[in-house]
Amino acid sequence: MEPDAKSEASSAIVKHSLAIAGHRTSISLEHAFWEGLKSIATERGLSLATLVARIDAERGDANLSSAIRVFVLNWARSPH
Repeated sequence: MEPDAKSEASSAIVKHSLAIAGHRTSISLEHAFWEGLKSIATERGLSLATLVARIDAERGDANLSSAIRVFVLNWARSPH
């Protein structure tokens, strides 16, 4: 069975650049996680950079992109 184009597009990893605490950084996320992150920021009335900075501050030793994926997954699983 061949994957459809929509499924391939949503699983493709895209690099996004933003500034956190005055420093430019890049995160690599699949489209679904990027859209989820934007939804959370909107729901909380935060800029994307502010939300990512908060995730960054709490991530410990985890890779930032991985920490964002876990954050979005936990948000999706919780009632809000």
